[in-house]
Amino acid sequence: MNDTNGLVSGILSVADVFNIYAILLLILGGFFIWALTVALNNGSKRLMEKIPARRFLILQISTLTTFALYIFGTIGLVVGVLQPPQELLFAAAGSIAVALGFALKDVVASLVAGILLLFDRPFRVGDRVSFGDTYGEIVSIGLRTVRLVTLDDNLVTIPNSRFITDVVSSGNAGELDMMVVTDFNLALDADLATAQTLIEEVVVTSRYAYLKKPVSFTLEEIEVAHTLAIRLRTKAYVLDVRYEKAFQSDIVLRGTALLQKHGIARPKPVVS
Repeated sequence: MNDTNGLVSGILSVADVFNIYAILLLILGGFFIWALTVALNNGSKRLMEKIPARRFLILQISTLTTFALYIFGTIGLVVGVLQPPQELLFAAAGSIAVALGFALKDVVASLVAGILLLFDRPFRVGDRVSFGDTYGEIVSIGLRTVRLVTLDDNLVTIPNSRFITDVVSSGNAGELDMMVVTDFNLALDADLATAQTLIEEVVVTSRYAYLKKPVSFTLEEIEVAHTLAIRLRTKAYVLDVRYEKAFQSDIVLRGTALLQKHGIARPKPVVS
């Protein structure tokens, strides 16, 4: 009899917690949190357009704030609206934890990985990263996934947990500028000193160049089209990662024209 009374009282307490009024408040509160995050993201985009030099910092702050709004806002909403009894709160938390642990282990792993990414910071929002065969700019670090846009303007979504176990490289590590590597292949008998001087002139006069960091060159003998050649590798910094390919194209276009104008020999395939 006592067991029956306890079961009935438990059901009634749950019914009191989940009444129509509370459910409506939860729906309205959830919509408010969602609308607030959307407004925050839209506001940060407008702010980045006005202050492009602080684009990375604005994106990082926006991402952290979105994390906090979703996590703490949801917890505060549930506890504040439902105000469940302590016993029910503990029982529900235990049951939910066990159920989520089995059913959503991959999602939970990605959530934990997302928090680790924000604090460990192997890369940041706005970085140009290489992950496997994918290269692009990180546009968001979410609760479950990282989104990046490739240079072909494709949006790629990757679970956070993969970044904890796989290798990822960042080209600019939170900086606005980034090193861009451009190669020129020259013939073995080419005037290498003149070629290097000409390419350096092209780099330092480019409107995309960030000249507060040094321009460097390396020379290496390689094989091109079954013939030996000299690879002149140029390492220079672009002033904004968004202009990476524009900078590289500018160097190649003007550099090739200048080498041809000064008669710098280029490698030619051996004709058998």
